Amino acid sequence: MELFLTLAAQPAVDRPTLRFVWEEASSVGIGIIVLLVLLSMCAWAVMTYKALQMRRARRFNEYFENEFRVQPGVLAMFDRRIQAEGCPFFNVYSDGCQALEKRLKSIEHIKGMIESSVAREAVALEGGLILLAITVSGAPFIGLFGTVWGVMDVFSAAAQAGNATLVTVAPGVAAALATTVAGLVVAIPSMFGYNWLVHNLRVHNVELDNFAQEFASRMEAEYLLDEMTIAPEPWEATNTGEAKSKETGKSDEQQPELLETGVG
Repeated sequence: MELFLTLAAQPAVDRPTLRFVWEEASSVGIGIIVLLVLLSMCAWAVMTYKALQMRRARRFNEYFENEFRVQPGVLAMFDRRIQAEGCPFFNVYSDGCQALEKRLKSIEHIKGMIESSVAREAVALEGGLILLAITVSGAPFIGLFGTVWGVMDVFSAAAQAGNATLVTVAPGVAAALATTVAGLVVAIPSMFGYNWLVHNLRVHNVELDNFAQEFASRMEAEYLLDEMTIAPEPWEATNTGEAKSKETGKSDEQQPELLETGVG
């Protein structure tokens, strides 16, 4: 008898917090946690892919820019049909060279093509960031919704049972708070990753704009400058006209004298 009393007096074995919360969570809380886990997996996949994509693009851009600067002409690399897949600088360069071949004397058209290519490359690198933005702003609210719903469910059940003690209420409240924790765990890394990617994307866009301007300037200097036509300046034409008129007038004045001399 004393043995049974001793065993009954011993406290229950403590369960790990995560296991306890998972076992005490309601179906709504479990569904929200699963949703947040899936959202976190997608966010991490996007962050990893975009980080690798930007790193690869920056490395290729450095190689291409160094090679472009040492070329004797702006079309030297294009004439050799060099390919550099995954390099934003090369894509802009290729579009500009194709526009140059089609319309040699239209600088505005070629600049427009280069600007369109720059915008297209920027949009390609920005793809997927919207998911991170949604995760950063939406995950905490999803977790908060689970917490509010869980607390409401716990207090509603306790009120209907007429037993609102700490022992009956605490497990449900703890499980409800777990959804808020899950939302923050998902949103915080996504926020750091999103800010880092946006910063690198801005730097990349500035470098892309600088390259496009340099490329257009070299192209214009080598191929698109209109030939200077030799034409008299306005003041020269005026002076020439006045001089001719003076010479004409002088000859007219001298003509009668010559005639008179001849007659005499």
